[in-house]
Amino acid sequence: MTTILPRKDVVIVGLGWTGAILAHELTDQGLDVLAIERGPWRDTATDFNIGYVQDELRYAVRRDLFLQPAVETMTVRNNPSQTALPMRDFGSFLPGNGVGGAGVHWNGHTWRFWDSDFQIRTNLTKKYGASRIADLQVQDWGVTGAEMEPYYDQYEYLAGISGKAGNIKGQLQEGGNPFEDPRSRDYPNPPMQMTYAPTLFAEAGRSIGLHPFPTPSANMSRNYVNPLGIAMGQCTYCGFCERFGCANYSKSSAQTTILPVLMKKANFEVRTDSEVLHVDLAPGGKSARGVTYVDTSGEEYFQPADLVLLCAYGLHNARLMMLSGIGKIYDPVTGKGTVGRNYCYQTNAGVQVFFDDKNFNPFIAAGALGQTIDDYNGDAFDHGALDFVGGSGINCIPTNGRPIGTRPTLPGTPKWGSAWKKATVEGYKSTLGFSSQGSSYATRTNYLDLDPTYKDRFGRPLMRMTFDFPDNDIRMSNYLCDRMEEIAKALGGKQYNVSRRKKGWDSVPYQSTHNTGGAIMGTDPGKSAVNTFLQSWDVPNVFVIGASAFPQNAGKNPTGTVGALAFRAADAIRNQYLRNPGAPLVQA
Repeated sequence: MTTILPRKDVVIVGLGWTGAILAHELTDQGLDVLAIERGPWRDTATDFNIGYVQDELRYAVRRDLFLQPAVETMTVRNNPSQTALPMRDFGSFLPGNGVGGAGVHWNGHTWRFWDSDFQIRTNLTKKYGASRIADLQVQDWGVTGAEMEPYYDQYEYLAGISGKAGNIKGQLQEGGNPFEDPRSRDYPNPPMQMTYAPTLFAEAGRSIGLHPFPTPSANMSRNYVNPLGIAMGQCTYCGFCERFGCANYSKSSAQTTILPVLMKKANFEVRTDSEVLHVDLAPGGKSARGVTYVDTSGEEYFQPADLVLLCAYGLHNARLMMLSGIGKIYDPVTGKGTVGRNYCYQTNAGVQVFFDDKNFNPFIAAGALGQTIDDYNGDAFDHGALDFVGGSGINCIPTNGRPIGTRPTLPGTPKWGSAWKKATVEGYKSTLGFSSQGSSYATRTNYLDLDPTYKDRFGRPLMRMTFDFPDNDIRMSNYLCDRMEEIAKALGGKQYNVSRRKKGWDSVPYQSTHNTGGAIMGTDPGKSAVNTFLQSWDVPNVFVIGASAFPQNAGKNPTGTVGALAFRAADAIRNQYLRNPGAPLVQA
């Protein structure tokens, strides 16, 4: 039997970055807001305590903070001709679990996408002709870089991002990224102090005419108090960022930037350890009545609400839409349907340079401490004579020197025994790594839908992921590997090794937790699941906020853009939607 609960103004599914931002903004508007979170409550003092949080085995290897496949998994395949099989263990990507979501265990790279990324189809067609992107399904976002700028600024100041502006109001700034779009002001905090490896990388890049700059970082370069009055501490370079919560209040997350204020509000409530099964629609399917969820005891509840916000991890947003009948599921054969369309990822590759005479002390590190080169990112360079579009940032960001996972060895080293032990000792301090983080462009046959065979513990179909790296992206990545090889040669060293991206996405080895698309935004309801304010075209009192909205992914980490889109959606709800609740903000 389902228990019917008292109505709320707003129900939010998931309390990570987007859920916390929307909850804070809408409670400030005076609305009664409830967040429902599948995982446990997590707080810095009790869950990321300095006495035990730096436990590599527990958090990095056994993945204590991550979603477990017994709770939710998906089936995967490379193309529609294959039979998808369940992921029995998350490997290629690692969704978060609990309050704070993936924002708890991220590294903190915080980027702005460029105007050429947002208007990608228009831009590429104008510059290179429509035939150049005939094999791709890239789409304009329906917003411009200038429209997104104030929301990027709002997120960066909330999160206390450390960095150096490259372009303020059209004026290039020495030491910043010369390729970025104009911004209204500098970052709230200066860049982090560089360690030896990124310093050497930057010198090598400059020596061959490239333009390195400090990576924008959500690790605090100094003590900081954000606009909500929440204090954060300076990063201590402990090297425990990715896969870990921060014990020092030095890494931006919902816990360190929003929740201390949000949790004190009388008109906000969070229910943890509760999983939303579906959004309940009114007869006719044109409006949402609320959500149905279960708690850990197995009890089922119906939570009525006037406004439903899906703020879960992007993949889970798309699946909830499918399970709830919000929009039509994408069919790659006909091209019809929008939910599940344009699933994208990240196209990465890496280089290791081995030295005899260097000591990089890799354990002095932070998640986003490093230098980046954007000369070959997006449309910063001319693709006219090339056989691909897109690009990559090249990043030297030594995130850690943790002893279990940090074992760089020369190619050809045995995988075990005394020779391997000797090589790991020699390589630990004297190896410099850097990588390309490449764009991932949409194709007709990379998509999400519901699996016809496999079900979860509640009897619901699992999501089915069909994905492989497009030929365009493989060509792009190989070009970037050639450019990285030039940097490796400029660095010197006794030997280097280039790990190139190959066709045939493998779900087993970790690559990136940058899953995008599936509920993409746009101006055409025939090609997008949500409008430019992230409001469902089909059910106007449902908004879907997250990287699920990306029509494709740029060569940058998505979190900064996710945060900016969350603030933009909140602004639209507060200043437009609430004047006429239930009405579409954009006419189809």
